[in-house]
Amino acid sequence: MLAVSARAIERLIYPVGFYRTKARVILGLCRDLLERFGGRVPHDLDALLTLKGVGRKTANLVVTMGFGKPGICVDTHVHRISNRLGYVRTRDPDATEMALRARLPRRYWIGYNDLLVAFGQRVCTPVSPRCSTCPVITLCRRVGVTSAR
Repeated sequence: MLAVSARAIERLIYPVGFYRTKARVILGLCRDLLERFGGRVPHDLDALLTLKGVGRKTANLVVTMGFGKPGICVDTHVHRISNRLGYVRTRDPDATEMALRARLPRRYWIGYNDLLVAFGQRVCTPVSPRCSTCPVITLCRRVGVTSAR
C-alpha cells in the first residue's frame, strides 16, 4: 500500500465523503501498522484506538467483523434509534456505546448495528420517520419525534 500514491487512493475511494483526507489517513495507518504492529491489524479495541484516524466505531467494526469478537458499532443511526426507542438516554455515540454495553445482552452486540442502520435508512429516518409503517411502533417511545409520516 505504501507504494501507492495518495492520489491513486483518492481516485479509488472518490465516492466516499472526505476522500482526500481518508486517502492520507489510509497511508498513515499502513505506515503505523507496519512500524508498530508488524503489519498485523490488532484484534484489541484499545490497540486499535491508538491508531490515528481510528475512532470507537471503526475499532468496534474491525473487532466484530474482522475478528468475530463482541463489540457494538455505534453510528448516527444506532445512536438516534436507541435513544428514540427510549432504550438509552445519551447525548453522543460514545455514551450510547457504553450504555448499550451495560444494557444490551452480549449475544446481540454484533448484529445490532446492521439491524438499526438499515432500519434507520428506510423507516426510522432522522426527520419525519415513517411511524405509520414501523413494525415496532408499539415498543417505541418516540423520544424527540415531533413530526412523522
